[in-house]
Amino acid sequence: MPSIRTDRKALRRYLLHTHHLLPLPSSLPVPEGPSSQTVLDMVRSLAAVQLDPVSAVAPNQHLVLAARLPGYRPEMLEELLAEHKVFEYVSNAACVMPMEDYPLYEPVRERKRKAVQDRLTEMEPVVQAVLTRLQAEGPLPSRAFQSAAKVTGYWENPNNIPKTKDTSHALTLLVDAGIVRVVGRKGTERFFALTGTTVPDELLQKAASSDPAAIRSELLDKYIQAYRVFDAQDPRLGWVKSTASERKSWIESRLQSGQLVALEIESVARPYYLPASDVEVLQEFTEQAAADANQGSPVIFLPPLDNLLWRRERLADLFNFHYRWEIYTPAVKRRYGYYAMPILYGDELIGRMDPRLDRKTGLLTVPLLQLDEHIQITDELVEALRSGLTRFAASFQANHIIVEKTEPASLKETLSM
Repeated sequence: MPSIRTDRKALRRYLLHTHHLLPLPSSLPVPEGPSSQTVLDMVRSLAAVQLDPVSAVAPNQHLVLAARLPGYRPEMLEELLAEHKVFEYVSNAACVMPMEDYPLYEPVRERKRKAVQDRLTEMEPVVQAVLTRLQAEGPLPSRAFQSAAKVTGYWENPNNIPKTKDTSHALTLLVDAGIVRVVGRKGTERFFALTGTTVPDELLQKAASSDPAAIRSELLDKYIQAYRVFDAQDPRLGWVKSTASERKSWIESRLQSGQLVALEIESVARPYYLPASDVEVLQEFTEQAAADANQGSPVIFLPPLDNLLWRRERLADLFNFHYRWEIYTPAVKRRYGYYAMPILYGDELIGRMDPRLDRKTGLLTVPLLQLDEHIQITDELVEALRSGLTRFAASFQANHIIVEKTEPASLKETLSM
């Protein structure tokens, strides 16, 4: 199939549509809110939802789903995890995925098993003690394992005094190796169980017996489903370790077989690709490109690790939006705030909102709500921002909102809640 010519506006709208962010957060939920099944359907459609423990308002996975499913509640995803309908492991990063995809990640588990095997061997007595208790007692949190011994954990400087409890590090290594997995969450606490007793036998057998090359191919397809519009330079392409030449070969093979099409995007030099099965959908948006995608659209606040934001280069190329998560930037050097969330309005990313939630008082504070200089502030936009903040607060049981500062400063008065 020859390459497809399109423009950034049409491609943005297609991308937002496939990410369930256009024209409304989602057409799936019924008026009273989504069900656990609806949440599972969304995880399946997105292919993976990234996990992150940082909780300025709520962990990333809950912010991703709330942005797409009005009425979403964190316990819905926690219920799916406890019922073994989803599982947690590494794809784009640490993510939650539908359980039926468990076999696809065997190449990732195999690589990580090899990486941690020496350390597991060094810690064999501790590892065996942890496995014995999990076998006898079922799911347990890390705090259930008492130990005074400390080791150097993943995030510690090896030159400093060890601070990680040895049983906690053993659990981390066992999760990486795929021997143990997270089967429940209550707030920030995780519950661990043996993989062999909590994953359906047919999935374990498929993971063990499938041809590695075939699984890698299926995993690449899953990556393509998650990204929809992607480029060959992405080092995460296919969600397995690969060289640039391997990534180029994978794409060329799918172009030749007709599974992918190359895109020629007006004013964008970087080559992008699209699933051939979505060409008609893109063409529909191309025909509608002259329409005002923002009129009547809601404002949606996207968390720093939202699926749409995974590839920063794509944000710059298609949205002309340059985003950096400033959580690791020293406070004095931050421009927008450590948890600044991009603001989506129609088919544009127009600024950032940096929220904090006090769960005890139900107060949502916004130290800064910033709009890019080129954004025209209309009555409709102000109302969309006000409504978006109200919906966002309600999603996480906040009952009061204070916006401390806006850019431009004049927005603060018109935005008063």
